[in-house]
Amino acid sequence: MKLIVERSKPARAAAAYIRMSVFVLERGIAWTDEFDDKDSDEMVYAVLFDGKVPAATCRFETYDDQTLKVGRVATLKQSRGHGYGRKVVSALEDKAQAMGFSHSLIHSEMDAVKFYQRLGYEITSDVFYEDGVPCVIVEKDL
Repeated sequence: MKLIVERSKPARAAAAYIRMSVFVLERGIAWTDEFDDKDSDEMVYAVLFDGKVPAATCRFETYDDQTLKVGRVATLKQSRGHGYGRKVVSALEDKAQAMGFSHSLIHSEMDAVKFYQRLGYEITSDVFYEDGVPCVIVEKDL
């Protein structure tokens, strides 16, 4: 296993591979919705590699001066059940804490809420739709 947290073209490419596989091909989300203006050379991604294969990812967004917004959390289907998603989310939380952030939030798809609750997040919103998918906001203090 190798886990990177960085802003680089290779990290962005690895994250895009995972997100294309999970969100676009598996979940049917339009690629024009999945890939947005935030996916730039300045975005920081956490990517966990299983050997040479990128297996899980998420991206670091700043919500405000104290709050990390973890975005686009995804794990390849064949890599699920090994704690990889937890590892990439935790890596961004660690980076945020080191930068002085004290809070984290995620727009969670409804079927992922229990995953985030196991990581200490709590639901703080009503259900809303993002890219046609029902979601809630989950938050925790870092």
